[in-house]
Amino acid sequence: MKIFADLHNHSKYSRATSKEMDLEGLSTNAKLKGLNLLGTSDFTFKLWLNELKKKLEPIEGTGLFKYGDIFWMLTTEVSTIYVQDGKVRKVHHVIHAPSFDVVEQINDLLSKYGNLSADGRPIVKISSPELVESLIEIDKDILIVPAHIWTSWYGVLGEFSGFNSIEECYQDQTKHIHALETGMSSDPAMNWRLSALDKFTLVSNSDSHSPWVWRLGRECNVFELKEVSYNQIIEAIKKKDKKRFLFTIETSPSYGKYHFTGHRSCGIDLHPSEALKLNNICPKCGKKLTIGVLQRVEKLADRPEGFVPKDAIPFKDLLPLYEIISYATNVGQLYSKKVIEEQSKLIQRFGTEFNVLLEATQEELENVTDKKIADAIIKTREGNVKYIAGYDGVYGKPFFSEEEFKKAERQQEIKVKEQKRLVDFKGP
Repeated sequence: MKIFADLHNHSKYSRATSKEMDLEGLSTNAKLKGLNLLGTSDFTFKLWLNELKKKLEPIEGTGLFKYGDIFWMLTTEVSTIYVQDGKVRKVHHVIHAPSFDVVEQINDLLSKYGNLSADGRPIVKISSPELVESLIEIDKDILIVPAHIWTSWYGVLGEFSGFNSIEECYQDQTKHIHALETGMSSDPAMNWRLSALDKFTLVSNSDSHSPWVWRLGRECNVFELKEVSYNQIIEAIKKKDKKRFLFTIETSPSYGKYHFTGHRSCGIDLHPSEALKLNNICPKCGKKLTIGVLQRVEKLADRPEGFVPKDAIPFKDLLPLYEIISYATNVGQLYSKKVIEEQSKLIQRFGTEFNVLLEATQEELENVTDKKIADAIIKTREGNVKYIAGYDGVYGKPFFSEEEFKKAERQQEIKVKEQKRLVDFKGP
């Protein structure tokens, strides 16, 4: 059975999340997306845990649950904040558990280090190695995955509060870290540039704060399993088993909000090479630039772009269907009723969004939608989308038309020349 799994999202009890992030909202939209396995997330929050216990139907002998035709795995995200080597560290972790009994033990442990009732994603004052050691003592089948590892403030390899290696963070407990979450800020190709990461399996999840199909599952993991169970999924991840773990779905890092280095309020976006000339200081206001993930990867990488490890799990770059329709038709509006209607028409015809994005032929698409939209879907599937990169909280922009991209590129070149003039004026 093919499993599309998004194992990191949030409930309505986490800060800055939709009220629709409940089991009903998540199940309904997961089905439309084409996901059939979700992480519950937020099992540390008592009200949510009570709801999970009441509504999830255990599937005997699997460590998984059912609700609304969707498989569920017990998961949560925690934020560890502590001081190491004289520096405040803020690292997020996704925790996967095989049963409610194990969840209760995890919550008992974490309650000693933080207030679990404050937020669906709690802050706990415990170091990363201590957290891992304590969790493995509870149950060896718990899987701990460093979340969105390149995020500047909360990723294990982040610029501002992270480390320069996984071993520096987890120390002797690195042996229990089997997977890393790429996050929206990076894709596997960027991570493959670090030979030190070869030993870890790369997973992808949406970290969604709303259940809508353009958010849920925008990044996910695809498995082929004879038996759908917690152990089969965790084992496929731990062993980097390419027969069971087929590929991940990613959004292009260039589309993300922190790819290039820049300063949003000044409209400054810079490739790492230009930012370094300025010592990462904004040429307009003199404040520190927000370091993009590309620059952070360049700093730690020991391989050139394009290197692929022999045992790497493949990946596919996709965009949510909503974004494809919106940019292909130049609507430029979030969120447009017209775009949602077109999205719904395509999903209704092909069953799920993933069927639209991965399976429908050009001819089938053109029988349902505008040729421009059909072309954009096929170009996305084939990796023929070009981007103006995002920076400092500003999303990148995809282009499906070569003519429109060249026009935007010319405008970008003018902008870059002006920024370079500022760089040269400031001097080294």
